[in-house]
Amino acid sequence: MTVTRGESCLVLAMPHTGTWLPEEVQGALNDRGRALADTDWHVDRLYADLVPDATIVRANFHRYAIDANRDPEGRSLYPGQNTTGLCPVTDFDGAAIYRDGREPDAAEIERRRRAFHAPYHAALARELERVRDAHGVAVLYDCHSIRSRIPFLFEGVLPDFNIGTNGGLACAAKMETAVAEICASANGYTSVVNGRFKGGWTTRHYGRPEDGVHAVQMELAQSAYLASEALPFAYDEARAGRIRPHLKTILDTLIALAKAPATAREA
Repeated sequence: MTVTRGESCLVLAMPHTGTWLPEEVQGALNDRGRALADTDWHVDRLYADLVPDATIVRANFHRYAIDANRDPEGRSLYPGQNTTGLCPVTDFDGAAIYRDGREPDAAEIERRRRAFHAPYHAALARELERVRDAHGVAVLYDCHSIRSRIPFLFEGVLPDFNIGTNGGLACAAKMETAVAEICASANGYTSVVNGRFKGGWTTRHYGRPEDGVHAVQMELAQSAYLASEALPFAYDEARAGRIRPHLKTILDTLIALAKAPATAREA
């Protein structure tokens, strides 16, 4: 993973922007898997330089090796709903991504957990502890994006801004409200709070406002900043330029609320 240290209270997590795969995983994937369609394409570029002094923890490995935003014990984040697991064997459309008989077994999943998932979260935990020690509070903003139409995962068209706070448990109520208001007032965009995406394992695991760590997941519809939600998933400068100011306002607001008196951070 890549860690870029900043001195503010904000930590940006990027678990799904990486496209690197170990040779043995790459060789086990079928043509569909090797397309890496479920990448959070260009999210690192979208958030680049929006706020000064943010810490960034970015996974370089692809989610098809192991998903850094899934429960390391393999428990589903959304019981009863279609989703992908810790080491996905299908893509977001429910199609197989491995060649026949090459899916990872329990031993291989554990090997990948130790090699990739555990180091990523060890780094993220260290940075959250560091900034909380420095500021008395840490804000974890988990950066994601996904195609806006995926019938296997959800009906219809996904809103542009999908705010996840684990049902309000992962951050102070005023933070959730502020982010929701910014997104709702963004002209030309749609938004929802704790809709189909309520926050992955990262948000649920680290979001402990009572301990001074506030977590918000933002799942963006890729149609809001990509030229197309299909290969080659090209970045659209104009679309990205329109949404970036709203993302900056969100991050600036979260930092301001974290610096506010304790009553402004209480859930």
